[in-house]
Amino acid sequence: MCDRETLELLDETSAILLDRNWKLATAESCTGGWIAKVCTDIAGSSAWFERGFVTYSNEAKMEMLGVNAAVLGSNGAVSRLVAEQMAIGAVRHSRAQVSLAVTGVAGPDGGSAEKPVGTVWFAWSGPQRAVDSALREFRGDRREVRRQAVHHALTGLLKYLRQS
Repeated sequence: MCDRETLELLDETSAILLDRNWKLATAESCTGGWIAKVCTDIAGSSAWFERGFVTYSNEAKMEMLGVNAAVLGSNGAVSRLVAEQMAIGAVRHSRAQVSLAVTGVAGPDGGSAEKPVGTVWFAWSGPQRAVDSALREFRGDRREVRRQAVHHALTGLLKYLRQS
């Protein structure tokens, strides 16, 4: 998925990270590591990409990122609080200074009236700012929902970094 627009996003993102001597960690659920793949498709990304967590199950979110079981139980995996805890956990459980997290319903099954297919929560965390989060509802099949989520996560990361 490293199209021209994504490469431009990552060029600017990597320049900011390198300038600050920061590294990025990703915490992904519905995107299944796609964001980490796009980042590491770029030669030299080891200078700014620290690690990626693929936490598809609730157990993985709790074990690898420290997401609170009560928060998962009361809010569900696809929620603002879980996305924020994933982002915070990615920084805490890595050597990165900044992170992004994605959790959602990519489909074709798993949606509900409250959280239809295409519902995706994002969060970004760093050392100098509070966690930012955003909700998006994407249209399309599973691949298209995931593709849009990857792009939005990276766009949001660049915005977060610019404001930090």
